[in-house]
Amino acid sequence: MRLLLVEDEHDIQTFLKQALADAGYQVDVAPDGKTAEALATSTAYDILIVDLGLPDVDGITLILCLRHIGVHAPVLILSARRSVDDRVRGLEQGGDDYLTKPFALAELLARLRNLLKRNSPGGGEATRLRVLDLELDLLRREATRSGQPLQLTPQEFVLLEYLCRNAGRVVTRSMILDKVWGMRIQPDTNVVDVHIYRLRGKVDGNGQQPLIRTLRGVGYVIKER
Repeated sequence: MRLLLVEDEHDIQTFLKQALADAGYQVDVAPDGKTAEALATSTAYDILIVDLGLPDVDGITLILCLRHIGVHAPVLILSARRSVDDRVRGLEQGGDDYLTKPFALAELLARLRNLLKRNSPGGGEATRLRVLDLELDLLRREATRSGQPLQLTPQEFVLLEYLCRNAGRVVTRSMILDKVWGMRIQPDTNVVDVHIYRLRGKVDGNGQQPLIRTLRGVGYVIKER
């Protein structure tokens, strides 16, 4: 799941970015409305967290702008504005949920899960990915192979999700670095190879039919059949 966090308070931004990444989300951060609009119009996000007190534009104005230009991802409003009028206005002007500061991380994560489930088509079926006998529950951030749970780290889950979303297509190391790590590390690093090695040991271990293939000098692919 890819998430856009629009928050200008550095401490909250840093805390949430790490906490959400630990929970298995791919997180992009925008400190202001202009950056948020540029990111939201160039990247498909599953959900947005928007603070109302941005330095260049009111968060409500930003949400209305994003809705107008066709960004339909659910929005969780995060704000220090606590009055009933503020909450009602936020929900009436394009927000899907409203959480006031200070907040409990567990509640924020629960609200995100509920928004994703509520806004997924097909009664929640879109919250699952399947490749043969491999299944990913995108809400619970859990994976199983032949019905057996796989003990994945949050980063391994994000990597496996990306492979599954591109099942049958080769993805290069550069593509993985961009989509999974957000190019936050040097392009010549071996972090992709290390994570693929560990992931393959968990997904294809115990005599299972190999799913994850390496195309030497090109990239990786997870087979559809």
